[in-house]
Amino acid sequence: MSKKQVLTRKSAPKPDRIIAFRVISMLLPFLLLFLVEIALRTFNYGNDLSLFIEYPQDKNYLFLNPDASKRYFSNQKNATTGNVEPFKKKKENGTLRFFVLGESTTIGYPYFHNGSFHRWLLYRLTHIYPDQKFEIVNISLTAVNSYTVAGFAKEVINYEPDAVLIYTGHNEYYGALGVGSTENIGGNRFLIKLILKLRELKIIQLITNFYDKIISTTSSKNPDSEGTRMQRMVSEQKIPYQSDLYKRGVEQFQGNMDETLELFSKHNIPVLISNLVSNEKDLKPFVSFPVDSTKFPGFSLNFKLGLKAFKNKNYNSAFNFFKAADKSYSENAESNYYLGKLTYASKNYNEARRYFSKAKDLDGLRFRAPDELNTILKNLSSKYSNAHLVDTKSIFETHAANQIIGDELILEHVHPDLMGYALMSDVFFDEIEKLKIIKTSGEKISFDVLLKEMPITKIDSLSGIYKVANLKSSWPFTGTMRSDSFKINSFEEKTAYELANRKISWLDAMDRAYNYYVENHDLVNARKTVETLILEYPTDAQYYLKSAMLSGEMKDEKNAVFNFKKAFSLSPTFDIARYLFVILLKLDKPAEAIPYLDYAVANNTSRFDLNPVKNSALNIIELKNTFSKDSSDKSAPLQIAKLYFKMQNKEGAEKYARKVLVLSPGNLEAKMIISGQVKP
Repeated sequence: MSKKQVLTRKSAPKPDRIIAFRVISMLLPFLLLFLVEIALRTFNYGNDLSLFIEYPQDKNYLFLNPDASKRYFSNQKNATTGNVEPFKKKKENGTLRFFVLGESTTIGYPYFHNGSFHRWLLYRLTHIYPDQKFEIVNISLTAVNSYTVAGFAKEVINYEPDAVLIYTGHNEYYGALGVGSTENIGGNRFLIKLILKLRELKIIQLITNFYDKIISTTSSKNPDSEGTRMQRMVSEQKIPYQSDLYKRGVEQFQGNMDETLELFSKHNIPVLISNLVSNEKDLKPFVSFPVDSTKFPGFSLNFKLGLKAFKNKNYNSAFNFFKAADKSYSENAESNYYLGKLTYASKNYNEARRYFSKAKDLDGLRFRAPDELNTILKNLSSKYSNAHLVDTKSIFETHAANQIIGDELILEHVHPDLMGYALMSDVFFDEIEKLKIIKTSGEKISFDVLLKEMPITKIDSLSGIYKVANLKSSWPFTGTMRSDSFKINSFEEKTAYELANRKISWLDAMDRAYNYYVENHDLVNARKTVETLILEYPTDAQYYLKSAMLSGEMKDEKNAVFNFKKAFSLSPTFDIARYLFVILLKLDKPAEAIPYLDYAVANNTSRFDLNPVKNSALNIIELKNTFSKDSSDKSAPLQIAKLYFKMQNKEGAEKYARKVLVLSPGNLEAKMIISGQVKP
């Protein structure tokens, strides 16, 4: 063997070294990516995509992370934020915590705030069960769909929900990651879920941000990049009924909702999931596909003649022409819609309902969920024992003209008006009561009383109308009505207009309204405004205190007590305790007054000795028990009357003096108490 051969053999790498080098070379890119990820995390690059983050104003609370939606949007310009509704990090004993999941209807568009159904529900529950603590946290977003619901559900289970309320489905095609959306990243659910997981990595966020900058640079010259979010989110404007893309949307919804309900089922969390409502009677299909005249030669002519006759109000001829067109081809959205209008006018409501429903399903622009999604929700509710179908559609039909949903409850295509949101809250409330999620009993509030007492300001109501007017003036609506076409004269109209057009914030609008009403001594609307703020900031004692003081000025002791109690539970003070025991004694509720008397005695900041008042209250409680056992004994009510008179509680004294006179009509002491002649 030559010297060269020996050197070559010695210098040749061993097989195990070759393998090691190959492994290192394969792992090196991943190692570099790992190091970049560590570096990005060290310098806090990018966004925390957790569902909840610490509330800045109070570290003991959490709230919906404004960046939580960003994992679902490739174009961060389209990402949306939700409500700020803080809840305790550590759930307090006795608290009932509900999470609300869904889309724009679920968050209350166009009213938001107290227009949303969960605020109607919160108001009703807190007034029926004043001693029960509720946290109803709405984590819905606009422009999202079932992917967001399924994703948020995975984190919600870690926060001890007593129930989850869901309303979702209308955005399935055009919401983030929908099959017809500009945010679509493929129709494979496994691939989409993998990408969503990867978006939590900082390096992926870095790449996404770099991509966004490139897009923003090029899109400045592209007029299609602008427009409303509604318009920016739509990629496929024409999705035929039962087409492959249509079926992918249905399968996507089925898969995500099945996964969501299965997750909650595994954790024994009750789910109240609603079916979907939309405007069927008063909204013509956005897209009606042209019909092939070769395959269906009779359709086009009959449809045109029917349309002409309809416009000329020759309805009998119009019906015959549309019926002939339908016989030739029955899958045209617009033809079915006109048949619905004509059969409705002839009072054939069952047939009209069928035509309207079919027209909605055939609409090529899928801003309204097809009936197939409601079937899925019904079947899934039956599949899981913890899932309960909330039949919103039935209650809407009950309150709609001739049981077909239209403009009387829906503002445009899918968003309810205030009555509609109230009805949504009512059907969810009934299901909560039926499931006995709340263990205590309370004084019921009827739906009619709720409509009367719910604190929704005129400003909020008008602002919603103006927003919808703006919406209807843009694509895909063809109307020309705009909010600037309304008369804007009154204080409420001017403020609502500014709010609808984002010239002022909602809180600024409410502050302005409160000051305006107080200056004009309009106590009713001043209190309504404060109660609106209470629902927005349920942990702020000052709003309860303001409402209580206004109620007192209005001689409304019931609401004064309710709000003083809420303020006291959040921030107990001597003054609030004093207000409470004085009003409660005036209302002849000494047993309820004792805890506040105890607090006032222990934290007395006044110069008065409150022990005699407490002793009198205890005596009254004992005397009331005695009188309840023997209603013929006039001595007990007489002593109560004297004690109340001594406390300068004229109403209480007179109440029991009159009881004495029923038992002893000539009783002089009782008569003197009523006439005010007895010295305290």
